[in-house]
Amino acid sequence: MTDIPRPAVTVLSGFSPAATGAVARRLLVDDPSLLLVVHSIDDLADGTVRRLVRTAAGIVEDVTVELVHGCFSCTLRDDVLPTLVRLAHERPGSDLLLALPRAVEPEAVAAACAHSPWVAEAVRFDSYVTVVDAGRITGDLDTTDDLRDRGLHVAPDDHRAVADVVARQLEYADTILTWTPPDTDPLDRVRTATLLRRLVPWAVPVDADTGDLPAAIRRTHRHDPRLPATLGRALAGYPIGDQAPTGDWGVASLVFEARRPFHPQRLHDALEDLAGLTLRARGQLWIASQPDTVLGFEAAGGGIGLGGLGYWLAALPPARWTEASLDRRLTADATWDPYYGDRRTTLAFVGLDLASDALTTLLTHCLLTDDELADGHDTWPTLPDPFAGCFTHPETTDAPA
Repeated sequence: MTDIPRPAVTVLSGFSPAATGAVARRLLVDDPSLLLVVHSIDDLADGTVRRLVRTAAGIVEDVTVELVHGCFSCTLRDDVLPTLVRLAHERPGSDLLLALPRAVEPEAVAAACAHSPWVAEAVRFDSYVTVVDAGRITGDLDTTDDLRDRGLHVAPDDHRAVADVVARQLEYADTILTWTPPDTDPLDRVRTATLLRRLVPWAVPVDADTGDLPAAIRRTHRHDPRLPATLGRALAGYPIGDQAPTGDWGVASLVFEARRPFHPQRLHDALEDLAGLTLRARGQLWIASQPDTVLGFEAAGGGIGLGGLGYWLAALPPARWTEASLDRRLTADATWDPYYGDRRTTLAFVGLDLASDALTTLLTHCLLTDDELADGHDTWPTLPDPFAGCFTHPETTDAPA
C-alpha cells in the first residue's frame, strides 16, 4: 500500500490581524487547494468560538463552537487539533494554514500537539510563522498594557501583558515575516529588521515583498519539535541571543554569563531597574539561597517574570540525570565546573539605545562578592531572600518544552 504524505500545516501568528490576514489571503490565492482554518474569538465573552474554514474560492465551513470549560486553551486541544486531523483525512491533497487569534501564543499549539500524538500521525507541522507589522512592533514590545486593557484577554483570569505575548510569538517562530506599510521610512525599515534579528537570531527572516512569498514560508521543514522552550534553550546548549553591546541602528543586544550565583536581595532590589533598561530579556539564572533550582527569567513591557524551570543536575543524584534531555546532559558535561557543577547564569537582553555597560555593572553588582563566596555555601541559605517560597520544584529536571 502506498503511503500518502501527511498534509503540511503552516501556523500563522501575529499581533496585527490586518497583516496576518493579508498574508493568509496571498497564500490562498497562490494555492487554490490550500485550506485556511481560523478561530474567531470575538464572541468569547458569550462562551463561543467561531470556526471558519475557507479556500481562495470561498467558505467551506462556518461553525460556532462552545468554549470548552470556558478556556480557549482547552478549545484549542478539543476543536482546533481535531479539525486539522479531520480536514487532513477529508482532503488529503490539501495543505493546511492555521491562523491563530492575535492573543494566542504559538507555543500553546505545540504544547497541545505534544500531548496529542495522534495529531502527528495525520499532519506534519511544517513551520511556525510570526507575521510582524513593522509599523507597530516597537510600540507593542514597549507598551505596559495588559491584554485586558485592550479587550483581548481570552479568559477571565488572563492577565498577560501585550509585550509578553508579542515577544513569545516572535521567539517561538522559526520564520519571521515582516509586513511593512508602504509609507514606512527606509531608516525605520532597517531599524525594525535589525531589532527582529537581535530578538530572534535563530529565525529565518522573510520580507512580505519578496517575489515568491509562498515558497519562502511553506513546506520549508523549519519546525523542530525537539527544541526546548526559549527560557531553557541555554541549558541545552542553544544560543539565546546575540552579543552586540554597541549595536547598530540604535538596536543593541547583550548576553550576560556568570558562574557565581546572584545575591537574592540585591537581585530583587534591581528588578525594576533591569526592566527599565531593556526592551526584552530572557534566560536562566540561579540564586545563592536556592541553589537547587534553575530559574527562568524574562522581561518585557516594563515587567519581570521569574519561575522555576526544574533542578540543576548538580543538585540531583547521578541516577536521575537520564531524566534530562541528551542535549542538556551534553551541555552540562561540556561546561561542568568543579565547584558549581552545571549551575550558571545565561541572560540575553535586547534594547533600543541599550546602556550595555550600565546593565553589565548592575548585574555584576547583584552577584555574590568574593567575601560572600568565601563564607561558604553553607551560609547562603541564611541570606535575606525575598523569593523564599516563590518557586516550586517540578518533578522533571528539564525546562518545559
